Amino acid sequence: MMIYDYLIETSRSKGAGFLMLLDPDRVNLDQLPSLITNSADAGVDGFLVGTSLLMTDNTAYVIKTIKRMTEIPAILFPGNSLQIVPEADAILYLSLISGRNPHYLITEQVKGAPLIRSYGIEPIPTGYMLIESGRHTSVGYISDTQPMPRDKPDIAKIHALAGEYLGMKFIYLEAGSGAETTVPDEMIAEVTDYITRPVIVGGGIQSPEEAQSKVESGASFVVIGNHFEKLLSKALTAEFADAIHVGVRTEATP
Repeated sequence: MMIYDYLIETSRSKGAGFLMLLDPDRVNLDQLPSLITNSADAGVDGFLVGTSLLMTDNTAYVIKTIKRMTEIPAILFPGNSLQIVPEADAILYLSLISGRNPHYLITEQVKGAPLIRSYGIEPIPTGYMLIESGRHTSVGYISDTQPMPRDKPDIAKIHALAGEYLGMKFIYLEAGSGAETTVPDEMIAEVTDYITRPVIVGGGIQSPEEAQSKVESGASFVVIGNHFEKLLSKALTAEFADAIHVGVRTEATP
């Protein structure tokens, strides 16, 4: 099964998918096998691997470890074409459609395309949208783009629609690593009601309750990252999984 098809089926069968983001610059490599095993056992549906910066050469190692420890897909979530490695199962082929910097709209994509083809990595076209989160995030600084105003859902809606019409398979609403506030539930609801593509939401999500609210607002996938780089317990990871997998929980309720 293609990774895209797996993700779509996961979202449909579980109510939403739980994606864990591993930053190869920040993850503790000694603890990585335990993190991956615990995450898989707790209900994580996929691993995203990537960073806004790239200060190490750990990307390939992190992906190899994921594939050695579990059959859960390892999906590249790259900040630039330098992060493309042949070990990945798939790549979110991102275009930063919320910004106007051509480097992240098309230039990095052109540089990475031959590598993706050569390595045989499955590309998943994704419209990436940075949303204002109360803090100037790494992705905003590196990409030299302004985030969308969090109180202007109409702006997000029309950009997401343009991404859909350009052929993007996913729309990713991102508050950014270390965000003070998450993507507003109201924005998620309006975007998901306006387009037909599945929506991924990440950045600043602090609790299972917040994760669940994103799903109830319409998110098809929720991304959790920073917390798990610190190796939180498997029990808490399972709480996030239960909160995100609303379809499984509903079916299990008498």
